Amino acid sequence: MAEAEEERAPPSDEEQQQQQQQQLSSSAGGPDTQPTVPTEGTEERAAEVGAARPQRSDIYVEPSLDQFKIRRFFVLRPGTLKQAIKDIEAAVDEEVDGSVHSIWLMAEVDHWNNEKEHLVLITDNSLLVFKYDFVMFNCEQIQRIPLNIIDRIAHGPFSFPKLSLLQREGEGLRVFWDRLREPSFTSRWNPFATDLPCITFTDHPVRSISDTFASLCDIQNFQERLKEAAQKAHAMKPFPGKANGVLVLKQQIHIETYVGVMSFLGNQNKLGYCMARGNLGF
Repeated sequence: MAEAEEERAPPSDEEQQQQQQQQLSSSAGGPDTQPTVPTEGTEERAAEVGAARPQRSDIYVEPSLDQFKIRRFFVLRPGTLKQAIKDIEAAVDEEVDGSVHSIWLMAEVDHWNNEKEHLVLITDNSLLVFKYDFVMFNCEQIQRIPLNIIDRIAHGPFSFPKLSLLQREGEGLRVFWDRLREPSFTSRWNPFATDLPCITFTDHPVRSISDTFASLCDIQNFQERLKEAAQKAHAMKPFPGKANGVLVLKQQIHIETYVGVMSFLGNQNKLGYCMARGNLGF
């Protein structure tokens, strides 16, 4: 019997292409390919990423417009208040004023209803009111009021004449130091007058930003500390012709202005404060 084997014919081009496609599909994984089992480290990383992703309840809510406006005050910039306090403490004359007892951030309301940002110091012998530039870190003006001539402290809501177009919310604190001298007609109608025998304070707009500023702007605590310091100064250095003591009154803080267009525009735009105003700051 002849055992000659027939030689196989070489595969055609179509068969070769089919074999190559089968090899590629088997190497890439077909529909029956099993998914790769994640390792333990991969699962932990996936869990961390999932936990870091904010949920619907954690979506960031933009601050209100009022909070955005408050953040524009330069006194809130990091390090600004610390530097300002250092500068004004250096301006204290220890021979005249004594040691510093407390520091306050207040807003002054002048006799034309204009608001002005001030730093206020209570020392052994003086009430020091500083006009400080928080942009340039410069003390522009100092008003020194001896504590032993302060005779009245009035606290209450603001009031205006009946025909006045102005109004002001909140309460004020007015300090008097010469009850026998009334402001002259010229001084009352001069918006730049500085010879008035009184000064009026109210809350600074940043008082609600943090506990630190709440204590610095606490007008009730300021009243108590000022009263105590003034009483002590009266006892230590009585002023000739003045009664030894400070009278504290609960009454309206009257501002005798009627139209006040400039004060209205200035207070609405906070022109008496150091603030960021677009690309400018003043």
